[in-house]
Parts: sequence; C-alpha cells; structure tokens
Amino acid sequence: DSSGRIMGGSGGHSDAAAGAKLSIITAPLFRGRLPIVRDRVTCISTPGKDIDVLVTQAGIAVNPRREELRERLTQAGVQGLERACRADHRHTGAAAACRACDRKGHRPGRHLAGYDRRTKGGGMTMREIRASHITDTVARLCVEANRQLPQDVRSRICAAYADEPWPIAKEVLGRILENADIAAERPQPICQDTGMACVFVELGQEVHIAGDLNEAIHAGVRRGYTDGFLRKSVVRDPLDRVNTGDNTPAMIYYEIVPGDRLKLTVAPKGFGSENMSRIAMLRPSDGLDGVKQFVLDAVMQAGPNPCPPIVVGVGLGGTFDKAALLAKKALLRETGGHNEDPFYAELERELLERINALGIGPQGFGGRTTALAVHMLSMPTHIAGLPVAVNINCHVARHRTEVL
Repeated sequence: DSSGRIMGGSGGHSDAAAGAKLSIITAPLFRGRLPIVRDRVTCISTPGKDIDVLVTQAGIAVNPRREELRERLTQAGVQGLERACRADHRHTGAAAACRACDRKGHRPGRHLAGYDRRTKGGGMTMREIRASHITDTVARLCVEANRQLPQDVRSRICAAYADEPWPIAKEVLGRILENADIAAERPQPICQDTGMACVFVELGQEVHIAGDLNEAIHAGVRRGYTDGFLRKSVVRDPLDRVNTGDNTPAMIYYEIVPGDRLKLTVAPKGFGSENMSRIAMLRPSDGLDGVKQFVLDAVMQAGPNPCPPIVVGVGLGGTFDKAALLAKKALLRETGGHNEDPFYAELERELLERINALGIGPQGFGGRTTALAVHMLSMPTHIAGLPVAVNINCHVARHRTEVL
C-alpha cells in the first residue's frame, strides 16, 4: 500500500511477512534504460517461489539487496542496472503525464497489460507484445468496423442530407443513416458484404512480437468473422472459387516505423466498390490534366455500382504496385481532412466538386452528392512514368484503428 506494506494480490500470496518493506522499480524497462529504485507499492508475487522481483499492477517490486538483484537480473539477460532514467517515475493522477512514457493520462498498469521488455545484444531493450494480444485486438476491430459507421463519415452524410434538394436523393441519404443506426443498436453489420479484411500494420522498429505476427492477424480475422457472425467472402483461389469458410487470409500491409508502438488498422473492403478500382501508367506528357481526366473517368464508369456517395482514394507516383497501395491507404484518412500539401489539397477540392457535378448521386438516383471526399497520396516516381490509381470506397468507408 502507500506506506510500503506488503499486500496479498488477486490469486497470489505475499513472500514477505505483513508489514515488511520492499524497494521497487516504479516502471518497466523503457527505451534501453532501467528506472531507478526509489519508491514503494502494493505487490503480488508468484506463489511458492523464492524470488526477488515481483511484477505488480503498479510496477516491478524488487528486493532491496542491490548486488544480489544485479546478479539475478544479469543471469536473466537484463543489462544496465546502473543506467537510471529520469529522477521520478511516479504518477500523480490520471490527468498527469506518465513520465515513464510521456503519455498523458497513462496508467502505470498499462505498461504490464499484454506487454513486456526484453533485452537484446549490447544492452538494447525492445518492447515485447504478445501475439495473443494482437489476435484479440484484430478480432475486435473486425467486428467494430463492420457494425459502426465512422463518425466522420456520418457527419459528411448528414451534411449532404441537409444540403440535398432532390427528394429521391434525400430519401436515400436518410435511409443510409437509418440503416447505420439499426446496425449499431442491434448490433449487426452495416452491409451484408462484410468485406475482405485489409489490415494495415505500422510496426515500430523497437517492438518484438512474441509469436507469429502474420498468424496472429489471420487468427484475429478468423475469430472476428466467426464469433461476430460476419459473412465469409474469401475464396481460396481466384479460379476454383471454393470459400475458405473463415474470411481468411487477410490482406496485410506492413510498414516499419520508428518507435516502440504497433498500430493496427482493420479496413474491411467490400468488392462492389473494389471492383471499380482503376490504374493507369500515364505518360509524363499527360500531366495534371491527364490525371484529372483519369479520376473523373473512373468515377463515371463506376456509376452506381460502388454504392455512392463514395470516398475516392487516388495514388500518384511510385511504381505500378505502389500507386495502387497509395490509393488504398488514402482511403484511411478522415473524410473532410485535407492533404498537408496545399497543391494537393486544392486538387482534392477541385476533383470533389467536379465528381459531384457528374450527377450520379446517392445510389445512382441523381443528386448533388456522388462523393463525400477525395483523398490523394503521392510519392516520387521515374522520369519516364506517371502512375495513377483510383481506389473507391462505398459510403460506409469502414476502418478501425488501435495502437498497442
């Protein structure tokens, strides 16, 4: 407790007599350093074992005999006991910043819930995340993404409803909102096509996955689609067309990034909209006008098939495959948000205006709103090429994200 007395833990027993004192490390290993030994907390230990390190909800309790602790930690492969972090790791409340990780309102127990630190060669530490925790997260995100209309998308549809003068288009937009409300209340999927699970992974280079990351993601999709009663829409081969029965495999896109976090985004992709995707290797001489015309032609050819109002993702540059990936990643941006580059922000605004002027309207019945947003991503490309890809989302624009 706050006075340093040893307390029994849930499912555990104290290794010390009541009232004994223990020095503790108040936070787990962080960015290659060990926190200093300086405070006292409630602690629980493993029954029947004589140990000097006790993992708790608030930190890691250790025997105050420093030399013995150093020897035991060294045997366990942990190096660098003398490398202390900041002077104080105590948490002063939920609204305060956790000084062990610089995150606002971060509870000490978060460091120990599904995560750990392990030491690599040279004393470098990496944050460890269990594969089972990834599976649990992916399963939940699959269900949430299919049942809950993103709030940013809902806001755009509400704005279109308020601005729509054409009665049929207005009624369609109203039905879309009603359908989303029913799906959230029951709960059940927003659309019968619960999509192919596209999973975007941003893996911090200081993260170690305890287990098979690929299999953890596939297992999460398998569980989410089975336990969530979501339609299984994946066939094992494009030509023999035999259903896999569990909506796996997922389509996984990896990106290695700095830091010790794992960001997972599950974006179920229905094929009414996916089938309307287009890609072209334009000539550099086609220029900006060629890009604009290609995007407009793609939307016009799609017509009512992708269930408008749609979100249009445009990828520009790179190679054939990179342009397509950029277009798909562009769909993950919050609708209504603008490109950070003023040039592309203005181009998005122009294309959205021209797409809505096509008059396709909600579900193809005409009206002012054919698209809710146009999102563009670009990257460098070869001097001889101008790759451009268009990936379209239906009005549901499903995706859910969590950072571990």
